[in-house]
Amino acid sequence: MTRLRPLAVVCALLLLPASGLAPALAQSADAPAAEAPQAGNEDESGPKTPRFVSLGSSEINVRTGPGSQYPIAWKYVRAGLPVEIVAEFEYWRKIRDQDGSVGWVHKSLLSGKRFVVVVGAARVVFDEAAETSRPIVRLEAGVVARLNRCRGDWCRVDIEGYRGWLKRAWLWGIYPDETVN
Repeated sequence: MTRLRPLAVVCALLLLPASGLAPALAQSADAPAAEAPQAGNEDESGPKTPRFVSLGSSEINVRTGPGSQYPIAWKYVRAGLPVEIVAEFEYWRKIRDQDGSVGWVHKSLLSGKRFVVVVGAARVVFDEAAETSRPIVRLEAGVVARLNRCRGDWCRVDIEGYRGWLKRAWLWGIYPDETVN
């Protein structure tokens, strides 16, 4: 029997409230309403929405609307967390995180690098894309891993010197039918 080393990396979504505001995003009374493209449409400037990206900076202000004139609702304090872009307006992206919180960030603060979050329970990373293959390491729920590629129901991830396969259903940050090479 192979002994698994637990990877006790706590990479939870760290949210710091800004100015006492709750993550629930109420539009500021003095800020103008913004109209954003509908989700699922091809934007002339780039890829379709929704799509997954990651936070590209270790400190990101999330705003209640698409502009710096909108109040800061909260801050993310960890680069690499996966988020879903659900709408776009000029240089601003409306994002949703794993917990369902929604807000606006400037596109320069996002990265195309793909990361995923382990969901549900502790999960075993396997050497091959099969539960019968050699187990490599156990990841706790909430651990963030770099997404390498996916093959069917399995995705290859990199996490702190370990590389292996996790079931797609165990991850948040990738769509069920999405191809990643």
